[in-house]
Amino acid sequence: MAPAGRTVVVVALSLLYLCRTIFSSEYFSTLTLFNNELHKQGCSSLSEWEEYAADCDSSILQLEDPDCEEGSNPPCESVFSLNAEKILNQAKLFIEQKKIPFPVDNHNTNEELAIGYVLIGNGLYDEAIKHFSLLLQGDPELVSAIYGRGIAYGKKSLQDIKNADLALYELNRVITLEPNWPEVYEQRAEILSPLGRISEALGDLTKAIQLQPSARLYRHRGTLLFISEDYVAAMEDFQQSLELKKNQPIAMLYKGLTFFHRGMLKEAIETFKEALKLKSDFIDAYKSLGQAYRELGDFESAMESFQKALMLNQNHIQSLQLRGMMLYHHGSLQEAIGNFKRCLQLEPYNEVCQYMKGLSHVAMGQFYEGIKAQTKVMLNDPLLGQKASSEYLKVKYLREYSRYLHSHLDISVVEYNVDQDLPGNFKNHWAKNLPFLIEDYEEQPGLQPHIKDVLPQNFESYSSEVQKLICSADHLGALMQYDTPGFLPNRRIHRAMGLATLEVMQAMQRTWSNSKVRVNGKTRQMQWRDMFDIAVKWRRIADPDQPVLWLDQMPARSLSRGFNNHINLIRGQIINIRYLAYFDNILDFIKDRILVYHGAYNPRGLSEVRQALENVNEVEDLLPIMKQFNSKTRDGFTVNSKVPSVKDSGKEYDGFTITITGDRVGNMLFSVETQTTEERTQQYQSEIESIYKDLTAKGKALMLSTELGDADAVCNLILSLVYYFCNLMPLSRGSSVVAYSVVMGALMASGKEVIGRIPKGKLVDFEAMTTPSPDSFSKTAKNWMNLKSLPSWYQSLPSVAETFPSTRTMIEVLNTDSSSHCPKKS
Repeated sequence: MAPAGRTVVVVALSLLYLCRTIFSSEYFSTLTLFNNELHKQGCSSLSEWEEYAADCDSSILQLEDPDCEEGSNPPCESVFSLNAEKILNQAKLFIEQKKIPFPVDNHNTNEELAIGYVLIGNGLYDEAIKHFSLLLQGDPELVSAIYGRGIAYGKKSLQDIKNADLALYELNRVITLEPNWPEVYEQRAEILSPLGRISEALGDLTKAIQLQPSARLYRHRGTLLFISEDYVAAMEDFQQSLELKKNQPIAMLYKGLTFFHRGMLKEAIETFKEALKLKSDFIDAYKSLGQAYRELGDFESAMESFQKALMLNQNHIQSLQLRGMMLYHHGSLQEAIGNFKRCLQLEPYNEVCQYMKGLSHVAMGQFYEGIKAQTKVMLNDPLLGQKASSEYLKVKYLREYSRYLHSHLDISVVEYNVDQDLPGNFKNHWAKNLPFLIEDYEEQPGLQPHIKDVLPQNFESYSSEVQKLICSADHLGALMQYDTPGFLPNRRIHRAMGLATLEVMQAMQRTWSNSKVRVNGKTRQMQWRDMFDIAVKWRRIADPDQPVLWLDQMPARSLSRGFNNHINLIRGQIINIRYLAYFDNILDFIKDRILVYHGAYNPRGLSEVRQALENVNEVEDLLPIMKQFNSKTRDGFTVNSKVPSVKDSGKEYDGFTITITGDRVGNMLFSVETQTTEERTQQYQSEIESIYKDLTAKGKALMLSTELGDADAVCNLILSLVYYFCNLMPLSRGSSVVAYSVVMGALMASGKEVIGRIPKGKLVDFEAMTTPSPDSFSKTAKNWMNLKSLPSWYQSLPSVAETFPSTRTMIEVLNTDSSSHCPKKS
């Protein structure tokens, strides 16, 4: 006698779909996996899906017409053409199957009750309410009628929310009269959860489990715990559900997603594979598997999983969307566009696919198609009270930047400056991802017909020297790839930053040979920012979606308030897998700072604090200790790092700030941020200018020397300069790859080639931020770089700046496919 068992699953899935915006991230949220796919695949009727049984529990409202066979001719009648005889036949079957909740001893009353439930089962909610109301006139405490009317109001509440109060009133009455029926608590949870009253719904499900545990109840509670981001408890419930009923592909999928959101990608992958063992044609499991592989950085396995999902259903929108986004971030823009086009054929108002299609076209220099798609997203205004999508919020920035790029398509990049040209408030809002509410903003000029789109360029159309330049760039760019979960290899970024590396090399060699450079329409000696600007321009053009902007070029008002680069390492139970390898280093650093603090302010209790810290192995365990030994610690604490000055011995600059807070349910926030204030920026820039001046002098001397010691000194200066750059974090995006391409290019100018790859788990910016001095950073970086003498043929490569002088030529070379032409290098 489990009422509405099937609807438990469907409502829970619908709720998760509605709540998907709770979990935003830089990549497409996997919560859209929880849609009504289960309902579509057969849980609303008897089918082959019942081979997988447990996900489609029988319901008191799952009706069968004894006079109708599936596939019969003529077909079964619509529920709206039911006559009294058919309703009565279904009611009798209902009684025979003993599906009536709270039956009474009177057969005629049970038959009347059954008719009411038959009406609900056929979607005739108003008729059911009237029917139960008539029964209650005769017996106001007829529990089954109160319950049936509550269910009917609950079903209507999905169409009109005001009925939810009526449903809850009726279910509350039932619980007062019959407090030990688990089905009623479950039914009330189904009403509460879509209203956002998740904690109350969880309380009801817990009560139901206490009364009569079942696989369905654990699965339902696990689903709501997942919505609440309590992934540990959700995983335990899904596991408990699977122990009670093993054959549950949906529960297995949910369990895998709890691992996914906790950063446990390998466990998630294994669990998704278990779900596929239970149901080999489970589309959502293949889709989830693809997303997990994508986050792991395994492009080939992700593609294989998405392909299997689409072989099962070629029109599966979410798989097309996810695969298209992955292809874009892999640098395969033309293939990505194909996925987005197919997605939009099936769902013309899909904002994600429309936005990504527009972005992909613009990145390839196809501005007319790109801006047309962007405009369609802009026209899709959210309804009153509806939250705007992230695509809607971003699209106007993209359209304005696209127009700017188009108007400068054929102008030499050394003749203009993005940071100076774009309005300050526009840059500030774009970098901070704020809504496009900019006073007195003057739009960029529209597309000008005389400026044509970028045309495809064949690799063979370039000269053999330029072909060698491109292949060299591809190789150098690949050396910058992080071997860390969360970083997908991007061929387009590889080529762009490889070309940046070669251009930096050539520019530095000219500078050390006393040649001047052309910058922003002026010819002058090269400065340190010019060197980084080479990498910045290539990083910008490779992905126009991300605002790669100098923070010190923001409006003075914004800079005076501070511009924070903020990274969440742990939020609640969500772990940022990109930085996992640095957790131990940061934990040791925090412990050291705590001891320094207590040594200064509480020396008597220092030994006790030290002993307590020795037992701490997780960041999560620090907060209770701080609360125990420091009365000022309430909700959390911060720790600041310091960066030593080379220019002024003994002086230190503010590094990054670590914040650890905990909320009332025991979740925590563990984050790192750098604050770019005007004063801090000037301090770091003074340090960088001093090192660059020394580097230029030693670089010029190196051009005239063959001494190994001179080359080593130059190498240390290059790495020291980048050490301060990374600690400053002067860009709104892309500081790490910009910094490393400058390192590689400057080292090549000094006669050294980087052969080694960045070690597994290492990140250039975090390596600089978490090492105590430029010397220790230099030593660490040189260990993995495996520097060798630069082959002489690099000197004969064409000039990057002269070969690709404009935005058009830069986009052309990034679009060019060299996969079958460049030799593979290990």
